[in-house]
Amino acid sequence: MRDKKDKKNLVVHRASAFTLILNRFPYNNGHVMIIPKRHIACVSEMDSREKAEFFDVLILAQAALQKALRPHGFNIGMNLSDVAGAGIPGHLHWHIVPRWKGDVNFMPVVANTKVISESLESVYDALQLAIRKGRKGP
Repeated sequence: MRDKKDKKNLVVHRASAFTLILNRFPYNNGHVMIIPKRHIACVSEMDSREKAEFFDVLILAQAALQKALRPHGFNIGMNLSDVAGAGIPGHLHWHIVPRWKGDVNFMPVVANTKVISESLESVYDALQLAIRKGRKGP
């Protein structure tokens, strides 16, 4: 049952302190976010266990995106505070956005529209498969 809810809610992976989710309004195919399970307003509030686990989840996410989508690079950034785009005050999160050479086109400039060429569902399935394969080794 949790798997079905996770897919509906775009939850790709759960760790003890963080959740990895697909962004429902992506900047690019495969745009994911790492969200802490507790309210953390600033990186300095993270304990050593959370800091270590964050990097484990970041590495897992980047590796899964690389296997599933083969991007040429990534934008990785953090939103702190509601004025910076963190939708919930006092709750930071990180964005991992896959990038490809030439992925900028005229649509955002001319039509204020971003073209996403793959569905969230197919990206979700590809990431789940990459994470499962990654845990088993090469």
